[in-house]
This record gives sequence, C-alpha cells and structure tokens, in this order.
Amino acid sequence: MKRFTNLLAAALILGVAVAALAKSRAGAVTMEVDLSAREQGKEAKLWLPYPVSDADQSITEVKVSGDFAESAVYTDRVSGTPILYARWGKDAKSRRLIFAFHAERREVIRRDFPTKEAAWDPADYAPYLKPTSLGPIDGEVRKLAESITRDKKGVLAKARAIYDWTCENMYRDPDVRGCGKGDVCALLRKPGGKCTDISSVFVALCRASGVPAREIFGLRLGKKPQEDITSWQHCWAEFYLPGYGWVPADPADVRKAMLVEKLEPKDAKAAEYRAYFWGGIDPYRMKLAVGRDLPLNPPQTGPPLNTFGYPYAEVGGKELDFYDPQGFVYKITYRE
Repeated sequence: MKRFTNLLAAALILGVAVAALAKSRAGAVTMEVDLSAREQGKEAKLWLPYPVSDADQSITEVKVSGDFAESAVYTDRVSGTPILYARWGKDAKSRRLIFAFHAERREVIRRDFPTKEAAWDPADYAPYLKPTSLGPIDGEVRKLAESITRDKKGVLAKARAIYDWTCENMYRDPDVRGCGKGDVCALLRKPGGKCTDISSVFVALCRASGVPAREIFGLRLGKKPQEDITSWQHCWAEFYLPGYGWVPADPADVRKAMLVEKLEPKDAKAAEYRAYFWGGIDPYRMKLAVGRDLPLNPPQTGPPLNTFGYPYAEVGGKELDFYDPQGFVYKITYRE
C-alpha cells in the first residue's frame, strides 16, 4: 500500500501515471491563437496539429472559429499527419482562431507479446527505418546500436535492449527549451535533454538496428478540473513488432520521474517506472502528430519542419518562434 501511495503521489506531481491510476481521461481542449499583434500589412498563415480518433483516443465535438480569410484541414504528404490551416490577408487587422474539441484518451498496455515473431519484409516499413535530418542511422549511431544489440535476436529483444540503454544512459535536462530538437549526434555527446531528445535517441538506435520505430508528438491532458496546458507538449516513441503491431515506449517519462524523485537507475522505484513505460502509456496524454522533416500542407516558406507538436505560423513569409507562446500568442486549455 505504501508503494502504491508513493507512486500515485509521484504521478500526480510529474504529469505521468502508473497502471493503478485511471484507465481513461476525457475533457475539452481549446487552442486559441491570436496573431493580431504581429507585423501588419503582411499575409499571415497558421498550421496547427489536428488530432483525430484512433484505437486509443476519440476526438469529437470539433469546432473551428475565427476571422481568417480561409481555413481547411489537410494532411502532409509524407506521413499523413492531419493539419488545420488558416490564412489571413494582408489587410487583416485582427487574426484570431479558436480550435476546440472533446478528447477521450485510454491507457495503452501492449505487452502480450507473441512467443515467436512473425516473418516480415522491412520494405513494408521503410519510412520507419530511414534516417532523418537530425536522426542519422549510420556512423557512430550504428556503432552504438550494434554494441547495444550485439547478442540480441529479433525485433523485440533489440528494442528492449535499446530501451534499457536509453533509460540508463540518457537523462532529463530541465534547462532544454521546449521538448528539445532531437539532435541525436549532439545527444550522444551530451546525453541530456527533454522528451523529444530522449525519444529520438531511442528511435534512431532502433532504426539503425533494423527495428521500425517512430516518435509520437502529443499533448498532456490535465488532472485538475481546469488547467492551462499551453506548454504541456510531450513526445514518446513506438516500435513495430511484426505480427503484433505498434508498441509504445516512453524512456523520457522514466527519466522525468527519476529526476523529480531523485532516483538512480538501480532504485526499485526507477525499475517500476521503467517496467510501466515499456509497452504502457498513461491516459493523461493525446496524440497530435507523427513524422520528422515535414513539408506542411499547404507548404510553408521555411524548411521542412523538424517536429510538429507545436503550432506553426508565418507572417510575411517569416516563421514565428513556436517555443514562445507569449510572443507568438497562443494558449491551450483543458477542462473536464
């Protein structure tokens, strides 16, 4: 009972959850964007991650309002991530948009693995085995991946070895801005970062080992009746087990728990977190987007987007700093 109480308290502090907590979480999410204070006399464009229903979450009661000249929902042409797009003309004095929806998310537990892995063709999962601009799979990354998985046979054993290595060797750096960039080579030199950093190391090492993997970009849901979740973006990972499906893994939340509770890898509570976030993720989060190096739709002026967990906007063809919701001016709230 004492161990459960400790884990419950830690989960409430961290914004993470353990298996004994609620199995689902539901509420209204509202994203409000105001670009009115930005430079006038220039065209303004906004792209927002547009969550959709899947096996683990239900998105309903979608409402989009504002004073934009046009708005529509598109998908990017690489990963199929849905995008809410809006545009304001050069003469617009006000540039406001409100995107509201009801989200219900379920806890995901995927550990009933088959005793024998199914035959599979890597070509069928080619997008999840490729390098990205900040996540190479050759050179030092491949050497490290080979050393981690040297004695491992099969996708599951390799993915688990990489997960354990990531939990033991990466650490959460609270000074990193936002969720981090996921620059894998820089992270192997200095293995401290936030959730995108830690998840990207796991994904790159998996891909270098022939394990299909991807980052999931999402948003944490509040635990209180009403909360400001503007800066609650979160990234976790998934790998594909042939004949079984996508399996979640969140070494970043393991390291977050260890930081807050001042745990060492050998501590029993650290082991409990590691066991939970291998194949399990709490319901206090929702999926927004997948994919790296995204060409948005309609295309942005700037380069392919490294990640798409935050709003993205351009005024006069110049991108705004999405890590700065005060300068960009957007707010995300959660209400039961």
